[in-house]
Amino acid sequence: MRESTDTRHRALAGQIACCTACPLAAGRTTVVVGSGPVPAPLLVVGEGPGAQEDATGRPFVGRAGQLLDRLLVAAGMPRERVAVSNVVKCRPPGNRPPTRAEVVTCRGWLAAQILLIDPEVIVTLGGTATGWALGRGLRLADVRGRPHLVEGRSILPTYHPSAALRGGPQGATVAHLRADLALAVGLLR
Repeated sequence: MRESTDTRHRALAGQIACCTACPLAAGRTTVVVGSGPVPAPLLVVGEGPGAQEDATGRPFVGRAGQLLDRLLVAAGMPRERVAVSNVVKCRPPGNRPPTRAEVVTCRGWLAAQILLIDPEVIVTLGGTATGWALGRGLRLADVRGRPHLVEGRSILPTYHPSAALRGGPQGATVAHLRADLALAVGLLR
């Protein structure tokens, strides 16, 4: 079973890496498929790759990723045990949020990853990822901090680490993100 999952994961990663379905493909350096174990109990989903992620091919490697890593360790779930991905796999120009069309185009890739990763809990970081999971038009502040059951999985919306960085290390956004990640780990069986 494990070999079959690994083989399917590698095949999916190869398919994602070859995708040219939307205009983001033209401006990317690399496709940022995701990282972490497959399967994994926890999946963290961000918005899209930034410049450092585009250069390295790994999600959340910049300052926001370093904060995420520290908060995951504090919650008792080091990054090595967590799968990490993004709603879109290619960097939007100028680090802008992905458009609705880009999110729709990439939606199938993340759905396929979720089937392979088979997480008990999915943490969505920021408004774009939360909109992907729960639907557009929601205010993150209204839905964060509590699990939402979607297709048999707990979805836990929270703030993006980059928003937490803007608020400072002692800010309320960091405190909410820290508490939400601890809650996500607590939801695991």
